[in-house]
Amino acid sequence: MKKTNAARQLDKLGLRYEVREYEVDLEDLSAPTVAAKVGLEPAQVYKTLVLTGDTVKHFMAIVAADAELDLKAAARASGNRKAALVALKDVQPLTGYVRGGVTALAAKKRFDVVADESLVTHDRIAVSAGVRGQQLVLDPKDYVRAVEATLAPIQRR
Repeated sequence: MKKTNAARQLDKLGLRYEVREYEVDLEDLSAPTVAAKVGLEPAQVYKTLVLTGDTVKHFMAIVAADAELDLKAAARASGNRKAALVALKDVQPLTGYVRGGVTALAAKKRFDVVADESLVTHDRIAVSAGVRGQQLVLDPKDYVRAVEATLAPIQRR
């Protein structure tokens, strides 16, 4: 298993984590499927979405696998009046990551990060390791510190 830049960033910060590998199905990259494959509840697996705003050009939003992003709430929490998902074709050039492997850790450039406040209600969460087929399982408070996330109610179930 090759160590990803996201894992290296956690190492550099001295944070503990576990890597969980899973088989990738290009037909189904959904977060709930990934949750099942790594043996966690969908509410503990967080997906990273890349957005564009009218004030903050690009930012990331982190929501649970079984939830939907509330765009208005994400816009407010990030200092924007409105926000929209970045086109899929623009995700890799902006972040360095492909769909199914996007993480706020060690992205191509530094992004503002807004995470749903539910993230810290778990003792362990999983986020993408920066590649398809790997998740990093860690303490959510460590993750919030590592990506300097703002916590806000930004998801709907």
